[in-house]
Amino acid sequence: MARLALVTGGQRGIGAAISEALLAAGRRVVASYAGNDAAAAEFTARTGIPCVKFDVSDFDACQAAVARIEAEHGPIEILVNNAGITRDAMMRKQTREMWDAVIDTNLGSCFNMCKAVWEGMIERKFGRIVNIGSINGQAGQLGQVNYAAAKSGIHGFTKALALEGARYSITVNAVAPGYVDTEMVRAVPADVLEKIVARIPRGRLGTAQDIARGVVFLTADEADFITGSTLSINGGQHMY
Repeated sequence: MARLALVTGGQRGIGAAISEALLAAGRRVVASYAGNDAAAAEFTARTGIPCVKFDVSDFDACQAAVARIEAEHGPIEILVNNAGITRDAMMRKQTREMWDAVIDTNLGSCFNMCKAVWEGMIERKFGRIVNIGSINGQAGQLGQVNYAAAKSGIHGFTKALALEGARYSITVNAVAPGYVDTEMVRAVPADVLEKIVARIPRGRLGTAQDIARGVVFLTADEADFITGSTLSINGGQHMY
């Protein structure tokens, strides 16, 4: 039977592209989402990928969701930690609530989800985990101390967990997207976006499919000698 992949935040933007690319590569896929029931229903109707609603920042909710998914679909052998939010503000205006929301959702979710699937992967002696970081976790960004800290934390988390998983044939890697043509980026004022693109040597924004192809590569059975790595997909904007 085809391996089962769970993609958090997997029905919108980059997450949707990852879910669809994994499906096209022959995986069975389940996508998680946080709140938009209508969008999730439309995504399932269009792709055939089932969506499960739960809060990735809630440890107990993640445990329960993984148990439910595995009972219905079988063991999760591929996990893509993609879910994330932004709460941008300069330090002078950023609140503790904004900090906690981003850290808990973007970084805490990696712990929550990996904890939920880890023992099963050890028992089966196989696993592929990909955590979605960011160029802004590598280079920093004005007004994003919370987001940059969370994404930078993901890169360290990935390396440490990779050391634990290697003996069990579990690989743990990260993908660090640059600026991608998503709904969030398209909301940036045109003059600002023009300056961003001018700093990208490839001369364009990334696409969600650019990121998805990297995830498909890292989750392949044949990618078993790649672990603890961060794959930067940013058009040459930041070489790290």
